[in-house]
Amino acid sequence: MSIAIDTNVLVRLLVRDDEAQFTAARRLVEGAAQAEEPVLVMLCALLETEWVLRSRYKLDKTSISGAFARLLDSGDVEFEHEPTVEEALYLWSQQSRADFADCLLSARAAHLGRSRFMTFDVGASRLPRAELLA
Repeated sequence: MSIAIDTNVLVRLLVRDDEAQFTAARRLVEGAAQAEEPVLVMLCALLETEWVLRSRYKLDKTSISGAFARLLDSGDVEFEHEPTVEEALYLWSQQSRADFADCLLSARAAHLGRSRFMTFDVGASRLPRAELLA
């Protein structure tokens, strides 16, 4: 059983605002873990999740990054490219003006062998390897 989960499943697991959906999501994750095939969180689902948690649930950066860090430590969930997620969270914790999306994009670009990350966003341009395109 190899399973990837949608953003809404991940959000239910994190915010537990619908008990029936939370229970179904938790049962899915636990079943996959028992089969020793943790559920997969794709990078785009993680990106959407951050946006939903910030915009819909009004969670702050510390709460969101803490939730993501706990998922990284969990054996029940795996990420599409864990080193990218780890680096993105680190960058996000170090940069006050860059948002999570910029940190994730910059980290992924680096892991894909790109030495420069070009942006028009002043906050993002402060990330390592990032440059402001003028």
